[in-house]
Amino acid sequence: MIDLSDRVALVTGAGQGVGVGIARALATQGASVAVNDIDAERAEQTAALVGGFAAPFDVTEEDAVKRGVRAVTEALGPVDVLVNNAGIPADGFVPGPFVGSVPAEWCRFVELNLYGVMHCAAATLPVMCERGWGRVITVSSDAGRVGAPIGVSLYGASKAGALGWMRHVAHEVGPSGVTCNALSLGLMAGNGMPPELAAGQPVPRLGEPEDAGWAVAFLASDEAGWITGQVLPVNGGGVT
Repeated sequence: MIDLSDRVALVTGAGQGVGVGIARALATQGASVAVNDIDAERAEQTAALVGGFAAPFDVTEEDAVKRGVRAVTEALGPVDVLVNNAGIPADGFVPGPFVGSVPAEWCRFVELNLYGVMHCAAATLPVMCERGWGRVITVSSDAGRVGAPIGVSLYGASKAGALGWMRHVAHEVGPSGVTCNALSLGLMAGNGMPPELAAGQPVPRLGEPEDAGWAVAFLASDEAGWITGQVLPVNGGGVT
């Protein structure tokens, strides 16, 4: 049985959608959950739902991240589990071709989906390594693993960058008792996806926030201590 009762978990972007499911799953398994969101009201709502601590800040701002992690540490203790969930959602942009795009359009994807991950990890990994135990779990997308003709090259590139970062950092921190893994999410409910898109999958339904949540809870556990540098597809078998 997964037991996270002695762990402090920080879940970014947990004010809505998948992040709520992750926060709920971790809290159900006993973790003390710090709920981050750029929107303070959303963070507080989820924190109230799971009995956690609201920690609103913008993951793209280094100093804000440091202040936020410090507040979490003062309230709950050092962060044992970092869940990098904050990011531009699949329905948060208008798909379009790379050809004809300009760097000003690229920045928001990289700043949130990659730099946001790195800022939060930089603020938490040193203490994890010092204490000899930690989990960093990054929520990515199948768009970061495979190509598709649907106009999401910028999104996919930023998500793939986070996966590459994770694989390398896993080697750096593994000897200190810290693991780094990622989820690769498929078609999720609530992202504007019509349910019929999942009809041809082995599990013919859209993913729910709790599907991501339970996968994160496992990767956060002691039972997953020999798993690192890996990408776990959570997608109903839609992309293998």
